[in-house]
Amino acid sequence: MAVKNSLQGKAAPKNKMQVQYSAGGVDIVLTPEIVREYLVSGDKERVSTQEIVMFMNLCKASGLNPWAKEAYCIKYGNEPASMIVGKEAFMKRAEANENYDGYEAGIIVHDKECGEIVRRPGSFRLPEEEIVGGYATVWRKDRRHPYSIEVSFEEYAGRKKDGSLNRQWASKPATMIRKVALVQALREAFPSAFGGMYSAEENGYTEAEGGAAYIMANDDTAIPIEQHEEMPRVDAEQMQRQPEPVVTPPPATQEAPDGQQAFF
Repeated sequence: MAVKNSLQGKAAPKNKMQVQYSAGGVDIVLTPEIVREYLVSGDKERVSTQEIVMFMNLCKASGLNPWAKEAYCIKYGNEPASMIVGKEAFMKRAEANENYDGYEAGIIVHDKECGEIVRRPGSFRLPEEEIVGGYATVWRKDRRHPYSIEVSFEEYAGRKKDGSLNRQWASKPATMIRKVALVQALREAFPSAFGGMYSAEENGYTEAEGGAAYIMANDDTAIPIEQHEEMPRVDAEQMQRQPEPVVTPPPATQEAPDGQQAFF
C-alpha cells in the first residue's frame, strides 16, 4: 500500500520567533539564535529567551540596526539584561525628523567661590566649579515651546560598591552627565521616535567610545562588545534552515501462517 507523505512539496516553515525589518535601508533579520550568538555582550549563556525576544522587538519597533552598534543587549551577572541604544542612534534619528530644529546641552556647576549655580554650555568647567547636574534643550519646528531637561549628577553618576566614582565618571564627569541630559531631552521632544530607548549611562553602563571594544559597568568591569559589522551569510542560512522531514516507510507485507486465515 502506498503511503503519502503529507509534508512532501510543502515549504519548510520559518522560525516563528524570527523578526525581519528595514533599518536605514538595510534589511535586518534576527532570530533568538542569531542574537545569542552574535549580539549579546557579556554572559550570553545566562540571557533568557524572553530577554532576547524583547531585544529583537525593540530593534524592530525602533528601526535600529544592531550590526551598526545602534543597539546593545548586555547581560552582566545575575542582573536583568539591559537593552541599550547608542547616543549616535539618538542623534541620527533626531536629524532625520523633519521637525527637529536643533539642541543645546551642557552642565550645571556650583561655583564654590561665589556660591552660585551656573549653567555652562558644553562640557567645560573651571577647577573651582563642582558639577551638580546636566541640562539640555531640544527645539521642534512644529512646537511653540522647546523641551528642556535638567538631571542631577548624584542620581546618574556611576559608582563602585565603595561609593567612589568609577573610572569613566571620575575622568569625564561633564561629558557623561551632559549625554544623559541630551538623551532625555530628545526622548521628551520625540516620544514616538524614542519611547522605550535608553542610553548606556541611564542603565548603569558607559558606552564604548572611539572604537573601543568594551562597555564599562559601574564597578569598572570591561564587558566585551560581542558584535560584528556583518553576520556571516552561511551562518544566517543555517540558522534559518529547517530540518528535512523524516519519511517513515510503510511496514512490509506479511503472509499469514499456513492454516490461518488473514482478515485484512
